[in-house]
Amino acid sequence: MADKLISHIPDGPLAEKWTKHKADIRVVSPNNKRKLDIIVVGTGLGGASAAASLGALGYNVKVFCISDSPRRAHSIAAQGGINAAKNYQNDNDSVYRLFYDTIKGGDYRSREANVYRLAEVSNKIIDLCVAQGIPFAREYGGLLANRSFGGVQVSRTFYARGQTGQQLLLGAYAEMNKEIARGTVKSYPRHEMLDLVIINGEAKGIITRNIETGEIERFGAHAVVLATGGYGNVYFLSTNAMNSNGSAAWQCYKKGAYFANPCFAQIHPTCIPVHGKQQCKLTLMSESLRNDGRIWVPKKKEDVAKLRNNQIKPSQIPEEDRDYYLERRYPAFGNLVPRDVASRAAKERCDAGYGVNETGLAVFLDFKTAIERLGKDVITDRYGNLFQMYQKITDSNPYEEPMMIYPAIHYTMGGLWVDYDLMTTIPGLYAIGECNFSDHGGNRLGASALMQGLADGYFILPYTIGDYLSHKIQEPKIDTNAPEFEEAEKKAKEKINKLLSIKGKKTVDELHKELGNLMWEYVGMARDEKGLKTVISKIEDLRQEFLKNVYVDGANDQFNQELEKALRLYDFFDIGELMAQDALNRKESCGGHFRTEMQTPEGETKRDDENYMYVAAWEYKGKGEDPELHKEPLKYENIKIAVRNYKD
Repeated sequence: MADKLISHIPDGPLAEKWTKHKADIRVVSPNNKRKLDIIVVGTGLGGASAAASLGALGYNVKVFCISDSPRRAHSIAAQGGINAAKNYQNDNDSVYRLFYDTIKGGDYRSREANVYRLAEVSNKIIDLCVAQGIPFAREYGGLLANRSFGGVQVSRTFYARGQTGQQLLLGAYAEMNKEIARGTVKSYPRHEMLDLVIINGEAKGIITRNIETGEIERFGAHAVVLATGGYGNVYFLSTNAMNSNGSAAWQCYKKGAYFANPCFAQIHPTCIPVHGKQQCKLTLMSESLRNDGRIWVPKKKEDVAKLRNNQIKPSQIPEEDRDYYLERRYPAFGNLVPRDVASRAAKERCDAGYGVNETGLAVFLDFKTAIERLGKDVITDRYGNLFQMYQKITDSNPYEEPMMIYPAIHYTMGGLWVDYDLMTTIPGLYAIGECNFSDHGGNRLGASALMQGLADGYFILPYTIGDYLSHKIQEPKIDTNAPEFEEAEKKAKEKINKLLSIKGKKTVDELHKELGNLMWEYVGMARDEKGLKTVISKIEDLRQEFLKNVYVDGANDQFNQELEKALRLYDFFDIGELMAQDALNRKESCGGHFRTEMQTPEGETKRDDENYMYVAAWEYKGKGEDPELHKEPLKYENIKIAVRNYKD
């Protein structure tokens, strides 16, 4: 089965691959597009932009979202910005530099061709979004403003204060609404995908549950596009929206789509620390704050003790007694090192006893120096809404006292394996945005998620999907009465009935928290062989308790959030197990995957390029069977492989 891992990367020079590929692939004429149906699952930046683009081309598009409106997709939570290589700051940025920074930031575990294409189309995204009216920040002369993000030494991040994701999603949503009005796109809000339907080896439709009524429905199409985000909520506490889940992608995995690099989960360094046992999610403070904010802990443990006992305020600690540890350890990048580096550095300081809150799991993000240098008005103009959000949550004024932050689960770089066309190992099934693995390797650079989602939806998938659909012009509409639809619907109903019939004593959230604690402890910021073997066993025990002792109230034929959560947790056990298995297999440290046995004397990641320079693509082999590992070798022909260095 290894022959399924054919990446279809075009030949030729790196900078010409995408142009050559577009010229070589087949297209569908406008009249024929009207004969073809496409399902898009998810309405975040990837899904909304794809649905809008495909509808504008003339395809018949059905788009599904689990929220009451596409505007509530988790993409709105992205705060700090979107990358593009415009070089407006005249600081020597370029498409190649964006490509290089992304490969390096991912610790040399992503495909050259895909990443270069992402950098190449990034500038078109900005042009389109400006035309849509996205209110990007501007310099005094009218040029779009840029700021810096972690892992780079140029300013290439375009932003709309701390609401960039929301503004970009509104643009994509408006484009999609235009197509809904034209009749090329039909929207199905409050519908959750339960299964993928395969006929003759090809993706031909989905089974959904109407969240409001509980009705199980069938939808057919000539191709299915998955844009459902990541699986970070397997940890329970994360920066993701509560609705975010990995179930749609997981059902595709169980139908034959390979799952790639599941262990690559990103820890974001600037999250508001956990503040109670009843907390259900975490709030992110934008990475853009690291442009002007300085991260530190006290040098003296007696000051730490006073802070924890509320005997002194952080602002009372003199400058000479502050350890700006990122600036000390990484002088070339300072506070703007990549997320995985900043997160581990914060953990190291807290593990050493310098954490500054009651739990010892927090460091400071301080704007004192920036306010003195630039003035409060400038800081308010740049970050005002973020400061307001922080104060509302913590009741602390960040203009007067530093913010407290600590690393938390944020983004998953792993996802469904896709080729250069963004097609999975199931013909006719595409995966875009965060739910595929393709662009970020072991660690995603900040402001690149919005870039990838819009690149895939606006500028890549609309071209590549035509190559596949050009063979389907004579194919009739998909018959949803086919036995494959019947069987998939039957299994979905059986799964729901099973969960409702258990009537145990533990709530879904109780069991999810237990799973999240296991994942954070053993598959979090630091991993080792013993712990990973332990957690695989513990997850199996917890899964069995779930199947015997979960209590799901209500019925299927009604709005039932407990049932929704139970269906997703059912899959989180499996996802968590595969994450641990993948982490156990990858006996190296790279990006966000940190094996404590594989680190440098300075505590940095230690890769094993000889044995692990590959994409780990896992194939489902059936219930109770171990998945099979397939390896896609990673070849670097345009970048010199090196140890990541952010010190000089």
